[in-house]
Amino acid sequence: MAISPVRLNHAVLFVADLDRSVRFYSDVFGMDVITREPRANAAFLRLPRSGNHHDLGLFGVGTASGPKRRGGIGLYHLAWQLDTIDELAAARQTLLDTGAYTGESSHGATKSLYGADPDGNEFELMWMLPRDAWGPYENSAPIDHLDLTGEVQRWSGVRTAGHVVPDNEEARS
Repeated sequence: MAISPVRLNHAVLFVADLDRSVRFYSDVFGMDVITREPRANAAFLRLPRSGNHHDLGLFGVGTASGPKRRGGIGLYHLAWQLDTIDELAAARQTLLDTGAYTGESSHGATKSLYGADPDGNEFELMWMLPRDAWGPYENSAPIDHLDLTGEVQRWSGVRTAGHVVPDNEEARS
C-alpha cells in the first residue's frame, strides 16, 4: 500500500555556517528562529504564516565537505508555495536585492522564481494557478518564459495556497 502524505512539513539542511544561514533565511523568507540546539549546532525556523512547528532545520557542519556542486547527486531544490501571484512578484525583488536570484520560469500550472542560499542550496518560490484553470497543464509541466507582469495583471489578488495563517496572526509556539 502506498504512503499518502498531505504535503512536505519541513526541510532540514546541512550548512557551512549556521549563523550566516539563519540570517539568510530570516532576512529573505522572514523566518523566525523557534529554537536552537547548541549540542547539535542546529537552529529550527518557522515561516510567519505557517501552521508547522518548524519549516526549516539548519545544522551547521563547517566547510570540510566543500561547497555543494550544481548537478551533483542529492537534493536539487525545495519549493516554497506563495499564496498570491502578487507575493511572487514582490519575492523577485527580494531575491534580486539579496543576490539570491538565479532564474524564473512558467511551468504552466505554476509560476516559479529560483534562488540559492549562501551554501548553494537551491530553492523555488512558486505560485499555483487555481485548480480549475490548469486546463492543458493538468498533465504537463513545460519550462517556458515567465511573463510575471502579465501574470500579475491576470491573477492579482487570487489566493491559491489553501489555509494560510494571516500575517497579523501570531504563529503558535
